[in-house]
Amino acid sequence: MQLIDGRTLAQTIRVKIKQRVAALPSSPGLAVILVGTDPASHTYVSIKQRACEEVGIHFEKYLYSATESEEIIIKKIRELNARKDINGILVQLPLPNQDADRVIAEIDPKKDVDGFHPDNISKLKLGEPALAPAVALGILKLIDSTNEPLSEKTAMIISSERFAEPISALLREQGVASNVCPEEHSNLKEQSSQSDILIVAEGHPNFVKGDMVKPGAIVIDVGTTKVDGKLTGDVDQASVEPIAGYLTPVPGGVGPMTVAMLLENVLKAYR
Repeated sequence: MQLIDGRTLAQTIRVKIKQRVAALPSSPGLAVILVGTDPASHTYVSIKQRACEEVGIHFEKYLYSATESEEIIIKKIRELNARKDINGILVQLPLPNQDADRVIAEIDPKKDVDGFHPDNISKLKLGEPALAPAVALGILKLIDSTNEPLSEKTAMIISSERFAEPISALLREQGVASNVCPEEHSNLKEQSSQSDILIVAEGHPNFVKGDMVKPGAIVIDVGTTKVDGKLTGDVDQASVEPIAGYLTPVPGGVGPMTVAMLLENVLKAYR
């Protein structure tokens, strides 16, 4: 079994992005809207800010209280849509009290670097060029890094339909057919143990055991939950390691790659 080192892969991508940014006539700009006081959201935004500063992307952060009206947030998004020096706009999710769908729909799809705007999701499903979610792009890069031939392989995504949609679309472009199942699906173990690629994003620590994994499978663990102060994935590493061919660690797998692909999306939006 081989651990897929997301940190090293992400760092290689960040070095290339820094070189490309340095060659541009002006700095790409990212604006992040952060609502409420959720510690995890504040941590994620700080990580994104440091990553932008490292590669030379201009970064702006707009803080709002948990009870801020959607109208005020939307007004700021419209201002950012109109600014030539801001190429990417990101609303940190989850929002505490606001309607995320309504807020995200206000972002100019060409500046939607999180890839959640309905126009971008629709284009992705149709196989048209679009800004894809950074997490989905990161997962694909991690799978590609195994150098396993993907055509005609099968994948199973244990997550919500909404999270899985862009990943399924990107896998389809690689010739991979995917099924989406929530964790409570009655046939889950039978289906997952027949899948060449298993992607799990349920936020349920150590949920996937060795008997749910096909021997030699590529296992991508998207889950991150604090258990006794330690970050824990959805995959029970001890029982899965002897079975899987490849596995992403938590931490150090999907997380760093998601940040790297966000930077890539800002660069794409700038172009």
